[in-house]
Parts: sequence; structure tokens; C-alpha cells
Amino acid sequence: MSAAGTGNTVGTLSLRPLDPLKDAELLHSWVTHPKAAFWMMQEAKLQDVEREYMAITASEHHHAYLGFHDGRPAFLMEKYDPRYIELVGLYEPEPGDVGMHFLVAPTDRPVHGFTRAVITAVMDELFADPRTRRVVVEPDVTNKAVHALNEAVGFVPAREIEKPEKRALLSFCTRERFLNRRSLATRGVSL
Repeated sequence: MSAAGTGNTVGTLSLRPLDPLKDAELLHSWVTHPKAAFWMMQEAKLQDVEREYMAITASEHHHAYLGFHDGRPAFLMEKYDPRYIELVGLYEPEPGDVGMHFLVAPTDRPVHGFTRAVITAVMDELFADPRTRRVVVEPDVTNKAVHALNEAVGFVPAREIEKPEKRALLSFCTRERFLNRRSLATRGVSL
């Protein structure tokens, strides 16, 4: 995957494949931070993070990317094939479905609109692949902040599902719906 640059009001966002050993210490500081509670790795040791991301890197159905804001590490993106990872047996996948997770690094100096810019850049990257027809997410039902972000970029909740680790809100976003929302946001239409 080549780096994807997205210019916006918060700066330039880009992605590169995650290096599970080189990036593990940084990721460990992110996933164990109190603001990353929904990532469910609060008690993880550095070796746990290395092991988790080495397994993801080795999988043909799950991929992780480190995101940068103006050249500095700022977010994590995972994409997965829901036919084999995360959602097996919990819904009927359609051709072109891609699962996604994202995590914005904790910061003491938040930038207004940054998380919205990150999810938009993540969606741009996923839909840059012409085979992607729909993005699937399954956030915790209590994560109201991410539900609002998901809705802002075009996700539509389908139903609650019971996963082994959480009760999740299964939601979908088609390419057309995302592009429509992106177009409205670019024109300054508030959603």
C-alpha cells in the first residue's frame, strides 16, 4: 500500500504499513492509554502488543497501518476481511465488504476536527480500492462518540450483535453514501 496523502484543514494525513516490532512501543503507549479504553488493551504488556500486531501482519485477511499527521505518528488503521476476521457468523457478508478499526493517538493538545479528518482519510483509503463496495464496523454499543463520527461519514447502523468481547453496533457505509457525505462536508453542509 502506498502512502495516501489527504490535505485538509488539519494538515496532511498519510499511511504506511505497520511494522509490528519497530512500532510496538509507540502502539503500546496508545492502546494502554485511558482514552483508548474501547481498544480493550488497557492491561497489555509491550510483548502483548508486539504479538498481536505480528499476528495481524502475518494474516492475509487482516492488515494494520500507521497513520501520520504532517509526518508524525498520529493514528492507527486496521482493515480486515469480515468473511474471516471479527464478524464470522455474525452477519451475511457481501462481495466487496471490508472491515475497519481506527484509533487516534492520545494527545494533550487536541486539534479541532482532527478525528473527523482521520476517519475521512481512512475511508478514502479503503474506497481507493475499487473492489471495496462497503465498509463494515462493529464498535462497542456504548461508544457514542464513534457512533457520531461513523454517522457523519455515512455509516448506517444495522443492528446490535453479541461478540465474545463486547456488545457491538454493526454498521455499514457504501461507497456512494460516503462520497455523498464527503461532498456535502466539502461544501460546508453541516450533517
